[in-house]
Amino acid sequence: MKQIEVSIMGQTYILACPEGHETELLEAVGSVDREMCGIRDAGRVKARERIAVLAALNLAYALAEQGRAPAPAASAPAASNGHAAGMDTGSVDVDALVRRVDAALGHDGQLL
Repeated sequence: MKQIEVSIMGQTYILACPEGHETELLEAVGSVDREMCGIRDAGRVKARERIAVLAALNLAYALAEQGRAPAPAASAPAASNGHAAGMDTGSVDVDALVRRVDAALGHDGQLL
């Protein structure tokens, strides 16, 4: 098992990676980093843990949507606005997601 050093939202992590799967891991890291930076840059959420939970929800939602919809053409560009590719961010109520995360986390990680 190989170890790879990556950066997500400016923080460095050492990740284990099976031989031959470095490209896939780096693509996944890039997706997580873009999603987390997009949420942070939107300015509504500051706590790192909450940003991570929202990014995970957005990415999981995008994956679920891919499973329900026909696959996009290989030449279709990925979203570059900090949101998961193929996700209609206009239909996502970020404030409602933040309230749900607050309820789930309690006071841990909640903005004051």
